[in-house]
Amino acid sequence: MSIRNLDALFAPSSVALIGAGARPGSVGAVIARNLFRSGFAGPVMPVNRRPQTVEGVEVHPDIASLPQAPDLAVIATPPATVPGVIAELGARGTRGAVVITAGLGAAAPDGGKSLRQQMLDAARPHLMRIVGPNCIGIMVPGIGLNGSFAHIAPRKGDIAFLTQSGAMVTAVLDWATTRGIGFSHFVSLGDMADVDFGDMLDYLAADPDTHAVLLYIEAITNARKFMSAARACARLKPVVVIKAGRHTEGARAAASHTGALAGADAVYDAAFRRAGALRVYQMHELFNAVETLALSRPVAGDRLAILTNGGGPGVLATDALIDSGGRLAELSPQTRAQLDKVLPPTWSRSNPVDIIGDAPGSRFADALQAMLQDKGMDAILVLNCPTAIASSSEAAAAVIDTVKGSRRPVFTSWLGDSAAAESRAMFGAHRIPTFFTPEQAIGGFMYMVRHRRAQELLMEVPPSVPEAFTPDTEAANAVIRRVVAEGRPWLSEAEAKSVIAAYGIPIVETRIVATPEAAAQAAAAFKVPVALKILSRDITHKSDIGGVVLNLEGADAVRAAADSMHRHIGTVRPEARLEGFTVQPMVNRAEAYELIVGMVNDVQFGPVVLFGHGGTGVEVINDKALALPPLNMKLAREMMAQTRIFKLMQGFRGKPAVALDDVALCLIKLAQLVADCPEIEELDINPLLADEHGVVALDARIKVAPAAGDGASRLAIRPYPRALEQELQLRDGTRVPIRPVRPEDGPGMHRLFGKMAPEDIRLRFFTPMKTLPAPLAARLSQIDYDREMALVATESTAHDAEALGAVRIAADPDNERAEYAILVRTDMKGRGLGYALMRRMIDYARERGIGEIFGDVLRENHPMLKLCRDLGFTAAPTEDPTVVRMSLPL
Repeated sequence: MSIRNLDALFAPSSVALIGAGARPGSVGAVIARNLFRSGFAGPVMPVNRRPQTVEGVEVHPDIASLPQAPDLAVIATPPATVPGVIAELGARGTRGAVVITAGLGAAAPDGGKSLRQQMLDAARPHLMRIVGPNCIGIMVPGIGLNGSFAHIAPRKGDIAFLTQSGAMVTAVLDWATTRGIGFSHFVSLGDMADVDFGDMLDYLAADPDTHAVLLYIEAITNARKFMSAARACARLKPVVVIKAGRHTEGARAAASHTGALAGADAVYDAAFRRAGALRVYQMHELFNAVETLALSRPVAGDRLAILTNGGGPGVLATDALIDSGGRLAELSPQTRAQLDKVLPPTWSRSNPVDIIGDAPGSRFADALQAMLQDKGMDAILVLNCPTAIASSSEAAAAVIDTVKGSRRPVFTSWLGDSAAAESRAMFGAHRIPTFFTPEQAIGGFMYMVRHRRAQELLMEVPPSVPEAFTPDTEAANAVIRRVVAEGRPWLSEAEAKSVIAAYGIPIVETRIVATPEAAAQAAAAFKVPVALKILSRDITHKSDIGGVVLNLEGADAVRAAADSMHRHIGTVRPEARLEGFTVQPMVNRAEAYELIVGMVNDVQFGPVVLFGHGGTGVEVINDKALALPPLNMKLAREMMAQTRIFKLMQGFRGKPAVALDDVALCLIKLAQLVADCPEIEELDINPLLADEHGVVALDARIKVAPAAGDGASRLAIRPYPRALEQELQLRDGTRVPIRPVRPEDGPGMHRLFGKMAPEDIRLRFFTPMKTLPAPLAARLSQIDYDREMALVATESTAHDAEALGAVRIAADPDNERAEYAILVRTDMKGRGLGYALMRRMIDYARERGIGEIFGDVLRENHPMLKLCRDLGFTAAPTEDPTVVRMSLPL
């Protein structure tokens, strides 16, 4: 389930409190007080088997005696009673419950089901949704609903706060109340037996009263659902995350470098980034993010101007800005000239704009007015230091009056304690973000910048893959399955290299030999210096125990090194099975960088790809980035850019840049490999040499295990569904290829749009459009295959073939209904392409289990109405008399 029946939880018409009490301080009494005194318009029905009055209302002795079935039940009864209470409520028609009670997770003494599972089993036949157990409750201030035992009622606002921690509820409520911050929803999820973060994100994404979502996360329960929901929500409104337990989960006994580097928290970080969520790390950062999101307008870039009456705070703000990755805005000549007119001659004449300590409110206003007109500034930070000469409150009032009507984001920081209290209150009353210190203000600005960057990554059309590659999946799987069948956890070096070579990743030639003499002969055949390595399925890190010798010249040197290596390893690792040696020519790339690319299978998010600075000191250097597969060129380049070595790879001081596209393509191929081969548990390519000529893998290791399912099913983000690549036959017998849309199809969508008649565009989009907006092109090409599907008909199977038409469906989170849309190039109309595309999409929707397809069509769009009727759709009127809803039950 996802959003089904969540309306009963967060928009109920009636509430029952099971376990209501009158004893002061008891949970049942506090919840009753909150329910009755928060302004909820519907009936609140207390239930308790003991006769009593709660908040002046007679309690009902049991659920059967309630005058009506409540939409929502808040349950605060002993653990053993909860499953029965849920069953009885469900039978009466209740669709939502908040289970405050803790202690349901322990296994039954007799080995039977836990109380938690019994509770879920009781709810399932009635499709009842449950928040909790072990939670403080839920609050929806907009409708006066407070089904919690929180000590403070939140103000009404437009921010939703979701948490697994009850302590966070009280902390955030305390902080927000003193600052006048309000909430649309305040939800304590507790143990998340049913309703989890993914469900809530789906629900809140469609909630018009919620403009931002804050998450306090301890663990994710369903990674794919969370990723789909978070990506969908983050496209519409800011999602801010604080993740607890950053260091407790990361301990891992990993045999590979990738496993050692990819701690659990780093994986969460990669997941949040891919989802477009803004992550913060400390409580005060979360509060600053709340402040900023609640009050600030979106920023367009990272250029900040600073207006201050004190030089020191301006310098501190500048340092914090540069350290955080922001930029100081350049004052335009026009702005500088205007400031010269209104400021004393001693002003700083640069950014930060220091207007001197004696600045009255009018000087703040004049300077700020000039700066607001400068298009080279994405936001302005106004700082004020208290002085005996000028009034801080007067300056605050001047700033407030000046920014009225301006769309430029303005942040403030009035330094001091009691001297600034009145000014801060003034800013809060006028919804202008204000912070205690310049550093906190910079943090608030950078939250907005990072959110904008996350949105751009979600919406940007990635470049095409520089080369199309067709992996030899069968060859790779044959090697892997043989090793799994033999019960071996690790592939040999040669086997690992054959697997990555099957996916088009260049490898250095490697020869396997059994004896030192054979190693000498192989080295002689190469006629160049060689690398000699021990071959053993029991030794993963060969260099750690003297199992690697480099730059050996001549057969005698190789023979002697092999003899010595064999004796030494036999002494330090007597239990290891020594199968021989590998010999490979030394790759002479003096300017190349040693990189590492790899993969590890995370317990929560499945396969995760790693990129970083490689070599033998990889863990010590710890310069790495993680990303969730699948990848494209944009995501691969963004992943590389997170590392320090990426700056070097771009070239400096005459050293040529690395072939960055080749490195990115290697990451894409690796991501495809782990999606295709579910047996792979860990993978290292280290080092991967990279220079201006390309990449080559010198060493590789792969760990495998029997697979529980296919490769795609274990990914947190559903990969490109290659199985849907097919052909359609048109009325004249022409066969055209169709395939799922790819993120790289954004430019193709623009070209398709450009070949459509204006009338066809109007009928499709319900409005005239001369060009296809870039965000819409990205939205049409970057889809979540787990919830949406778009099929594109193309002129040929070439990677850059022109699109002839496209059809798409977008399913609701419960996979019950899906809305369709179709676009056919004007010169292809009348050939049956639209009909064939719709038939194929209907078949796909039926295979996926969707119950109904629907779409809105203009009444004047007679060809589309006829097409729908021919396919079995039925028409129904809508609130708009010009629009007809066409529906097809499946």
